[in-house]
Amino acid sequence: MGKISYMRLKGSQNLRLRLLLSTLSSTPILIEDIRADATWIGLLSHEVSLLRLLEKVSDDCHVEINETGTKLKYKPGIVMGITNDSKDPSIDTFNSATLPMLKRFGVPPEGLELKIESRGVPPHGVGEIILSIPIVQDSLKAISWIDEGMVKRIRGISFSTQVSVQFENTMIHAARGILNHLLPDVYIFTDHKAGPQAGKSPGYGITLVAKTTSGCFISADTAVSYASGKEDGMDDEENKELSPPEDVGEQITSMLLGEIEQEGVVDSTHQGLLFLLCALCPQDVSKVRVGQLVPHGIEVLRHIRDFLGVKFVIKPDPSTMTVILKCVGCGLKNLSRKIS
Repeated sequence: MGKISYMRLKGSQNLRLRLLLSTLSSTPILIEDIRADATWIGLLSHEVSLLRLLEKVSDDCHVEINETGTKLKYKPGIVMGITNDSKDPSIDTFNSATLPMLKRFGVPPEGLELKIESRGVPPHGVGEIILSIPIVQDSLKAISWIDEGMVKRIRGISFSTQVSVQFENTMIHAARGILNHLLPDVYIFTDHKAGPQAGKSPGYGITLVAKTTSGCFISADTAVSYASGKEDGMDDEENKELSPPEDVGEQITSMLLGEIEQEGVVDSTHQGLLFLLCALCPQDVSKVRVGQLVPHGIEVLRHIRDFLGVKFVIKPDPSTMTVILKCVGCGLKNLSRKIS
């Protein structure tokens, strides 16, 4: 067996993206200086759990972590199959905006489903979902997606766990108080959870999604939780003073209007995933339009270049203040599917 050649990286930033691209491209990686100078040095417990999960769902995957957790060796295998906060999209955003985007790239709509069994907010979470994704038989399909259209309706969902349902009503009233002055077709659902379906931490939140005349879904979400702490390396952002539900409703409306103003086919949260899907398409040209490039989107473009060898042509459109990106996909095939 020959010596394994590792791509050398430094730091803890974009760890999940690095692991994802390493797995998709079968590129072993060596990451050093992981929070070496931080108070909470090394990998955090949830990051270690993710690595152990990858070991379980992948064949011939190998993970090696040094004693301090500041150095990681990850040799990807073949994937065998198998929380609302300020850092990641909410599960409602994933359901309402992310899944429709997957369909554009050729993921079969039959069997593509997400079911929320229970909800959870930081720090203790314990939410549970069931996600079903059909097998992509060969590869994704390249797309030309540059028409963002005009907003024709807004849908949303508010949730609360272990608090009064009145928190949801207040958020909805505040959001509709702004949105109904702009368009009449606004409807926000409620999802109040109690008991075993409410997780271990009280909190509330709301997701808004604007659908356009060209079939784009622009989303924004936020969540507020009561309990927080320094466990698992949480930063001071988790300990900020809670916003009252009325302010949350107004804040999320402002966030959504800001995303719509950018005029891209996806919101800023989905830029990275959009670029990744384009890069994984067959060796054909994909062309997409986004608003202002956000830092995470730029990091995704850099990692795509390093792991997949795919480079994007980036051209600003001064007339709309948007950015058009084009690339030729790497032609990744679904080699993990069973041959019948």
